[in-house]
Amino acid sequence: MIDPRRVSHPAPSGLPHANALPNTPHVVVIGGGIAGLAAAAGLAERGVSVDILERQNYLGGRVGGWTERLPNGTEVANNRGFHAFFRQYYNLRALLRRTDPGLDRLRPVEDYPLVDGEGRKDTFRGLPKTPPWNALVFALRSPTFRFRDLVRLNATAAAPLAAVSVPEIYEQLDGIDAGRFLTDINFPVAARHLAFEVFARSFFARPERLSAAELAAMFHIYFLGSSEGLVFDVAVSNFDTALWDPLGEYLIEHGVQIRSGVSAESIVVSGPKVLQVRDSSGTTIDADGVVLAADPAGQQKIVANSPGLGDDDWRAQVAGLRTAPPFVVQRLWLDRPVQAGRPPFLGTGGLEPVDNISVVSNFERQAAEWARAHNGSVVEVHSYSVVDPPPYEGLRERMLARLHQLYPETADAGIVGETLLLRDDCPLFWPGAYQSRPTVDTPVAGLMLAGDGIRIDLPVALMERAATTGWSAANRLLAGWGVSGHTLHTVPVQGRSLVLRRLAERGRAS
Repeated sequence: MIDPRRVSHPAPSGLPHANALPNTPHVVVIGGGIAGLAAAAGLAERGVSVDILERQNYLGGRVGGWTERLPNGTEVANNRGFHAFFRQYYNLRALLRRTDPGLDRLRPVEDYPLVDGEGRKDTFRGLPKTPPWNALVFALRSPTFRFRDLVRLNATAAAPLAAVSVPEIYEQLDGIDAGRFLTDINFPVAARHLAFEVFARSFFARPERLSAAELAAMFHIYFLGSSEGLVFDVAVSNFDTALWDPLGEYLIEHGVQIRSGVSAESIVVSGPKVLQVRDSSGTTIDADGVVLAADPAGQQKIVANSPGLGDDDWRAQVAGLRTAPPFVVQRLWLDRPVQAGRPPFLGTGGLEPVDNISVVSNFERQAAEWARAHNGSVVEVHSYSVVDPPPYEGLRERMLARLHQLYPETADAGIVGETLLLRDDCPLFWPGAYQSRPTVDTPVAGLMLAGDGIRIDLPVALMERAATTGWSAANRLLAGWGVSGHTLHTVPVQGRSLVLRRLAERGRAS
């Protein structure tokens, strides 16, 4: 379904194609993740010449996929862990439709249960589609949230949560952390694990390190702002084969040159065009525009290596970007199947150090084929926002113990293969960060930023924020050349309920 209240954000109109210009603009896109691929598609489809520089040997960035070899010599597909493609990810899904019009390479996950340390479970199955009834039914049928808890909520303090407007919510709540906000509204402690912490961890941050505004915006995007609900899709095969290899071929057909295994080193305002990009091979590329769509550390490194690029305030904004604590994805190839009927995804709360478990062989083709061939299973255990100091001694064993606790049949399984992936390259949305975060536009003519850590004043998050900033970067460059851009779509930019919005306004006034 498509939410009838979905909001369209038209791009400026202009020429239909860059071939009407005296000269074809050339753009370098730095980073082949979701943001960079969206920017490249938006530009190439309008006839702009595009180079993509991607330091890895695969596309997709943090949602990339690759092949590796188990100790027994078997080649297996692998990636950085489970990703949910929500139905309200309109701009990401528009990108994927370039090669998969019916999104047949995604399959729905109708439910994903949540369980806490006390054994209490929540489910999203059968929720009403219409806000606010979806959130109300979820709360009232939750074992951790009773009617008396609803009565005890501080309605005035909680009003912004139910009547989010973007970007105004950042003016209201960005200065406090999500944990304090939940305390201020008298949100029951037991329900935090299931109703909020599971989602806060999707930002790879614990509530005390996450902006309350980001938490409220997330609640709007996935609950009260959208009738698409919390139903999502997953890729039917490893991310490279399902998503990015086809998109790479599509971009090449549109004239894009993809240079993998090559990273950008610096950007200077110089040359016969507007900008010059120097890459790790020693090549200098003249460009009419650049989209810097690397991860936060990559953006910081490139800007630091580019003295004189931008003004001091902007450089300070980029330098001030922070990354979230590390996360670990443990993927196990087991010689026994998991119990029939296990959910593809299980979220956990209060079960340190594990945040979710995925039975990959329940939905991913390559994993399912391996499981059938070996009468086994492929399982992922995720630990987000790792607080243990390096070298993380004992973390693997504790993650494995939680798997055995929650899926007891795995305790007797032999481990045929195992990968333990630790990364710390996700953006952190800390309290008070909003005003200092860099935006898509920069003070440098022809230079745009994109990525899920870049500020854009629309109700988007995670992969959808990456895609939206990528499309937006392309639109801004196209507008500068008088070429039409691409319409973007989001959930409503303000709360759907007039009553709740009025209550929020009265709360602010008091």
